[in-house]
Amino acid sequence: MRIGILETGLAPEELRVRHGSYPDMFARLLAGQGFEFRAWRVVAGDFPAGVHDADGWLLTGSRHGAYDDLPFIPRLEAFIRTAYAEGVPLVGICFGHQIIAQALGGRVEKAAAGWQVGPQDYDFGDRTLRLNAWHQDQVTMPPPEARVIASSPACPVAALGYAGPALTVQAHPEFDADFIGGLMETRGRGVVPAGRLEAARARLDEATDAGALAARITEFFHDRGAARHV
Repeated sequence: MRIGILETGLAPEELRVRHGSYPDMFARLLAGQGFEFRAWRVVAGDFPAGVHDADGWLLTGSRHGAYDDLPFIPRLEAFIRTAYAEGVPLVGICFGHQIIAQALGGRVEKAAAGWQVGPQDYDFGDRTLRLNAWHQDQVTMPPPEARVIASSPACPVAALGYAGPALTVQAHPEFDADFIGGLMETRGRGVVPAGRLEAARARLDEATDAGALAARITEFFHDRGAARHV
């Protein structure tokens, strides 16, 4: 199954040497699950020719806001709506979660709770997953076809399942503790309140459930991909 990764933002250059790009991180997270990957840097205007250039699409995180006035955002929203209408599976992570919601009729805003950084606990109904976070924006109103499938006190709309082929999550299963620590140094200082950074640093050694979320994403892609060919 070919998964197209839509790179909506760039990892800090200082961290890419050791961690790679966001598409590299997702390729590692989902390795060994029967996927092949190709990435398009949509943040720089590099888009697929069409929504059927891959069997499923994964939208990465970004330092940009879904509501920013940037040339790639309206084009990406149109791509999302076409893929959704034509039944091509979509997975969104952080900014990807937000832009899919916005494209399909939801709302994205800066969160009243402020920045969420490092390990956070999310209630997925059947279990609680601890996942790394790095965001200030949140989905504040889900689209009509979406239902909330995970939440936390600071992030009520932490994951969305859709009537159509989309699954989106606010947290970052692809970010390990070392990368989060690097973000604190390269993008956090002077931007994220110092108290939030210190609280996150104190929890960085805690194990996360990134593997469990990766398994859910894998199952979603395989199930929705197979359903397209029935």
